[in-house]
Amino acid sequence: MPSLNDRDMVRLQAEEFESASLREILGWAWETFGERAAFGTSFQGAGLVAMHTAYTNGFRFPVFTIDTGLLFPETLELKTQIESRLGFTIESLHPEQTVTEQAAELGPELWKSKPDLCCSLRKVIPLQKKLASLDVWITGLRRQQNDTRENIRIVELYHFDVLRDRYIIKLNPMASWSRDQVQAYIREHDFPVNALAARGYRSIGCQPCTRPVADGESERAGRWTGFDKSECGIHTFLGSNI
Repeated sequence: MPSLNDRDMVRLQAEEFESASLREILGWAWETFGERAAFGTSFQGAGLVAMHTAYTNGFRFPVFTIDTGLLFPETLELKTQIESRLGFTIESLHPEQTVTEQAAELGPELWKSKPDLCCSLRKVIPLQKKLASLDVWITGLRRQQNDTRENIRIVELYHFDVLRDRYIIKLNPMASWSRDQVQAYIREHDFPVNALAARGYRSIGCQPCTRPVADGESERAGRWTGFDKSECGIHTFLGSNI
């Protein structure tokens, strides 16, 4: 297994993968890291495509999701459908406090008064603990989603010093895919999607902080309406890639 602080290796792979297929990218991760690489999913379309491609090609990566306690029922139902379709169990990560316990300590509906803190407590901290046990975090990020993601690379290296001094690779195998390509793949393979997608929801997170998207809006415009906020923090806490 290559050293996780091998910057030249990461840069080379990032360049080579710009012309590689999704199967080739995921195959490299499986052959190189095995179960030390894992999918983190919130059940958006791109992540579903990547998971389906991996599992139909025999790349049995672990999969986890962050259950904030505020997810839509439709999202939890989709989780069950995917587990049944692909034949594995998706690990649910949970915040230290329930929504009720958080409200008792910090006030009700924290997402309305301090959305960044709410996201940190319910999403970022559980993710940080999980990533401490991994070498590679596989995401469904795409450049087309919004301006904050337009420069992501397929392979990125980060210095991960939140819980211990180490490095981690963030693999974004769907980075170059368009929304149309994602939807075409899902239709071709008749793969289940969140029922909310048919009601105008394009990026689906916690129920209180997500709304349908109007024509002409970016895919993530329906998140945190009324706040100068487009990211929950799970894709920004690592800082700049090396």
